[in-house]
Amino acid sequence: MLQSALHYSHTLLKEIVQPGDYVVDGTMGNGFDTSFLAELVGRTGHVFAFDVQEQAVQTTTKRLVEAGLLNRATLFLKGHETINQVIALEQPIKAAVFNLGYLPNSDKTVITTGQTTLTALEALLKRLTPRGRIILVIYSGHPGGQQEKEAVLNFAAALPQEKYSVLNYEFINQQHSPPSLICIERKKHKTD
Repeated sequence: MLQSALHYSHTLLKEIVQPGDYVVDGTMGNGFDTSFLAELVGRTGHVFAFDVQEQAVQTTTKRLVEAGLLNRATLFLKGHETINQVIALEQPIKAAVFNLGYLPNSDKTVITTGQTTLTALEALLKRLTPRGRIILVIYSGHPGGQQEKEAVLNFAAALPQEKYSVLNYEFINQQHSPPSLICIERKKHKTD
């Protein structure tokens, strides 16, 4: 059975994230991805997680405390466009995940945007390790969602194929705008 975009994002992360890796959750939301990543990076790795809503930080903190994983993550009450301000340029990032749209069961007018997402992507590409991945699950059925999806698709499609492989995973025969997935993988350097 084909995996949903959300489940496939976890498959793509599990394939590459190892204990000791540093990773980013660009949209912590309810903390599911942050917790999942904290398990994958183990005791020696770390998760940097971002969200603009206090509710998201509180929910994620609670989830991490209950799982005994809080010491593996740093939670920022900031948008993902601030990555350059809080993560050193020298810090290698193995993976990043985003769920673009709005926080479920909250204010649907607080949404991610193409502008902030592209700023975050540019910052992450500077830090992404060889064979590292940036995964974006894109919910586009809300006002502003289709514009963000188009901005991300255009950005990803323009990345040089010598440096990056880009996957677009999408169900094309379903109604109600199911989420799609973009995976950007940095290719291995010739000298590696």
